[in-house]
Amino acid sequence: MSSRKEEQIVQAVEDQALFTFAHYDPEAAERIGYSDYSYWGSTTKIFLKNKTAIFLLVLMTSLITFTIIQPYLPNQKPPTKIHVDPVTGYQLRNQKPSKEYWFGTNVIGQDLWARIWSGTRTSLLIAIIVGVWEVLFGIFIGAVWGYVRQLDAFITEAYNVMNNIPNTILLMLLAYIMRPSFKTMVIAMCATGWLGMARFVRNQIVIIRDREYNLASRCLGTPTSRIITKNLLPYLVSVIVMRIALSIPGTIGWEVFLTYIGLGLPIDIPSLGNLLNEGRQVMMAPSLRYQLIFPAIVLSIITISFYVLGNAFADASDPRNHY
Repeated sequence: MSSRKEEQIVQAVEDQALFTFAHYDPEAAERIGYSDYSYWGSTTKIFLKNKTAIFLLVLMTSLITFTIIQPYLPNQKPPTKIHVDPVTGYQLRNQKPSKEYWFGTNVIGQDLWARIWSGTRTSLLIAIIVGVWEVLFGIFIGAVWGYVRQLDAFITEAYNVMNNIPNTILLMLLAYIMRPSFKTMVIAMCATGWLGMARFVRNQIVIIRDREYNLASRCLGTPTSRIITKNLLPYLVSVIVMRIALSIPGTIGWEVFLTYIGLGLPIDIPSLGNLLNEGRQVMMAPSLRYQLIFPAIVLSIITISFYVLGNAFADASDPRNHY
């Protein structure tokens, strides 16, 4: 027995030697874990490192700003006015770029400089209206479609019916039924423009709706609207932003296409589609190709800039790229 007690005492002494008493430190007790991480701050920081995106952002901001203020600058000509030579009384048709007409004139003597910026305003306005509708309505339908299981079958059938109608046919029918105008163009594009966004959001939400934190929120009685807005949509910010950025040049492309086939805006409303269609008709004459080149350059700047900016911001807003 005595030897066993001795062994226990030795073991206790050895165990006690493994531990040291901790001394109370008031300063250490006040220290807490702190992180200055900010989602939007990190997104902005990563985005600003992309020099190409910054250049295009400045370029697009300058272009849009100039497009808005251009009519109020001095010595600007009306975009629909037909200019006449005061000496001969003939229209100043197909005048090459000069100090008086910076981008020249078209086949009926209208100032191409004024028409290009007026057409850019029209096309951008259509694209922004359709883009906002696509985002708001498409995300709403897609979120409900993906999260509320009871509505999945009904919305899927409605989507299949609408999606199986070719967009070109639908746009052509609406353009024929309704009088060609700015309003007709917006309604025609809004009719089906939200389908792609809704389907995309639905597929993304189906992937993440049954994760543990969403199941826990449902068990705690969190309302469906709050789960969608707080748990689901924030995870889709990067991909949604990219879709938004691509929808604007896509809408402009549809406007150009409809005008190209003769179902776009009336010719008395300048737009990039009308300008490209007018330039296409005279492009075979080398001396008149400037009527196609100038609006094509503006359209290319807009589409390329939005595409690059959308991809750059999508990468920057992805939390996996944050540090």
